[in-house]
Amino acid sequence: MDTLTDVLKRASVRGSVAASVVAGGRWGMLMDADAMPGAAFHAVTAGTACLLMDGRSPLSLVSGDLVLLPSGPTHVLASDPSAPVRPFDHDGAAAAVRAGENLPVGTQPAATRILCAAFQHDPATAFNAFGLLPDVVHVPALTAPPPLRSALQLLGDELGHPGLGASAVLDHIVHIMLIQLLRVWLESSRAAEHPPSWLRGLTDPVTGAALTAIHRDPAYPWTLETLARSAGVSRATLARRFSTEVGCPPAEYLTKWRMELAANKLRLTVLPVAHIARDVGYTSEYAFNRTFARWQGVPPGRYRTAFLAAESEVSAPAEI
Repeated sequence: MDTLTDVLKRASVRGSVAASVVAGGRWGMLMDADAMPGAAFHAVTAGTACLLMDGRSPLSLVSGDLVLLPSGPTHVLASDPSAPVRPFDHDGAAAAVRAGENLPVGTQPAATRILCAAFQHDPATAFNAFGLLPDVVHVPALTAPPPLRSALQLLGDELGHPGLGASAVLDHIVHIMLIQLLRVWLESSRAAEHPPSWLRGLTDPVTGAALTAIHRDPAYPWTLETLARSAGVSRATLARRFSTEVGCPPAEYLTKWRMELAANKLRLTVLPVAHIARDVGYTSEYAFNRTFARWQGVPPGRYRTAFLAAESEVSAPAEI
């Protein structure tokens, strides 16, 4: 499994369609965290629109444009910067999605069609890809690669002629589009302008090879020498490049990823701690417990107990 897929899977990143908007005339929608929980994603499949955010210049969007707002800030989608704005009809949009219908905005007939989606992830993860991205990731139609354009075409077809299971189909398409969009960003020069992280490390061939090796077999007893060999470079080269691109030495990253996997297993399985320790590369349960406590602040057993207690409180029926 490649690094990006592995991280998105472990972080339980999931996308869901918030609305299929058809808009005409002069219109505007105010979208906040209640309307778009998590990272907000918009794909313009017909017509034009304008994205408005505090502190930023208006961003004009045309058919084929994609935009991701990783931190999910309050924003406005409108026909133009001075258009009248109304709160996004969250309940109406949800009902329309369930029925496989569009959400009309402004006046009809509609000239603009936009797919609005939201991406969420497990809040317990330490590997949040969205937190490493800029405030706005905009992929103009003219620069979108063929796979992304194909996904957008499929999206437009499904929106224009929704069939049985349309909501599930759309959710899968937007997930594919998220990965394609991340690919575009990673392959652009803009990724190298951001602080060191595992995501930026994927753009470097040497660091990327080492990351792939770690994620392919995290329980393997990796050393700087064996990782350097997998990347085809010297130990000194790997140590230097990895720290520059990822922001920490390879051994530290390996430990961090192992602890992420362990925490995931503690939350989602009933496996004994000793079993989990072996799964993530520790032959000594004592050493695993010490390392986990250093990274998470509590030993594995207490971490699991606290998580289960919190889950019970959330799922407990409300008193009448």
